[in-house]
Amino acid sequence: MAAARKHKRVAASQPGFLPLKSDPNNEASANLGRRKRVNKNKKKNWNKYSDVQDVEEFLEDVRLQERATGGLIADKPDESLFFVDTGEKKSIPKPEAVKKSKRSKPLRIDLILQPDSQVPAPKDILAYQRPNAKKLRRLAEKAEKLAAMGMLSRREKLLQLRKTAATHVKEKPLNSKDPGRGFYDLWSAGSPDPADPYYLEQTKKKLVKRPEKLNEKPSILPAVEVIAPGGSYNPDFLSHQTLLLEAHEAEVKKVKAEEKLERQLAVNRMDIATEESVFNEQVEGLIEEDEGEEMKETEHTAEDSKDAGAGPTAQPEKKTEKQRKREKAERIKELRKKAERKMLNSRQQLFQLRSIGADLKQRELRTKTRQTKRKAKQEAQKALPRRLGKLKFQVPDLEVQLSDELAGSLRTLKPEGSVLKDRFKSLQKRNLIEPRERAKFKRKHKVKYVEKRAFREIQ
Repeated sequence: MAAARKHKRVAASQPGFLPLKSDPNNEASANLGRRKRVNKNKKKNWNKYSDVQDVEEFLEDVRLQERATGGLIADKPDESLFFVDTGEKKSIPKPEAVKKSKRSKPLRIDLILQPDSQVPAPKDILAYQRPNAKKLRRLAEKAEKLAAMGMLSRREKLLQLRKTAATHVKEKPLNSKDPGRGFYDLWSAGSPDPADPYYLEQTKKKLVKRPEKLNEKPSILPAVEVIAPGGSYNPDFLSHQTLLLEAHEAEVKKVKAEEKLERQLAVNRMDIATEESVFNEQVEGLIEEDEGEEMKETEHTAEDSKDAGAGPTAQPEKKTEKQRKREKAERIKELRKKAERKMLNSRQQLFQLRSIGADLKQRELRTKTRQTKRKAKQEAQKALPRRLGKLKFQVPDLEVQLSDELAGSLRTLKPEGSVLKDRFKSLQKRNLIEPRERAKFKRKHKVKYVEKRAFREIQ
């Protein structure tokens, strides 16, 4: 109560405060009432027995002044509250001005419906809020910048592309079952339009679109390889000798491969079992060894076991605090040395810019050479047969005749090889089919021979 009275006295003592409603009986009635002694130390009595009526009246008076006059009367200037009556008569207005004033004067019902409060309505924040306002503002600023630079934003470009795509829509051909499509008579004298897609499809003149992968050849080798000039029926001496040399080298490679395989599969003569080695293997473990040797072996094993069991396990001693501190200081010292060394190396690299540039150039040259080698290898592999199945491609033998087998004319020429085998190998070499072998016939059941009566009668 003391605090409320103090607040009242402070409010009333403000200079120029003019209350709109004055209630002198309220103060008298408040003083006449007997004060009740209440313990203010308890929280439950603070609101129950605290008299804040005078404070509420003061605040209500302030709110009334704000509603009625738009602010406190004490704060308003004298010109807005009072006027000086000089006694001079007002000038009589002209009838036109009276008519205008009558027209501009609002109706009484409108005056009644107007709000009395002079306090402006609170601003509705939600009315000014927009979803993604910050993002939209940023986009608008970006669009303005691009427009000033004479460029279009990504969104505007997409819209333009969509508009152009919509204008250039391809007309779909009419379906064959569409009744609005034009028909033609197959038995008519005039020929139909050859550009009609339906006509081309039905007459099988329009090919199906092939995938691009089917147009790629699996190998760059020609379908028919022309033999060397030395393979002619009447070749030159030098060309024939070069062809013979090539065939000789191929035969030498085959012989070397066979010899290598024989060496790998050959049996060492020292590993062959003899009668003595077989006997020793059979007798091994049957003959008893000397007792002296056995005793020596047992003694050695006993001594080894004693030595192994007698030695106690070494336990690591616990480090003292001094040792731990020393190790920690050494670790910190090593880390500092490493950091300093790293800084020194980075500084030294500034003086090695020329050598680093030269190293980079050498690396680039090495990478370029590797790329060229890799490309050359890839191009060379295009001419080689790939592994399409479990079998490898076997290069056929060269069809060549010796010098004494050469014929002077086509009549006396002996045929070499087979055209069918040549074409089959060519398909394998060009990766069109996988290498194959002739299927081996394996009998499921054994052949059973039976002697018939007629055979016995002949005997």
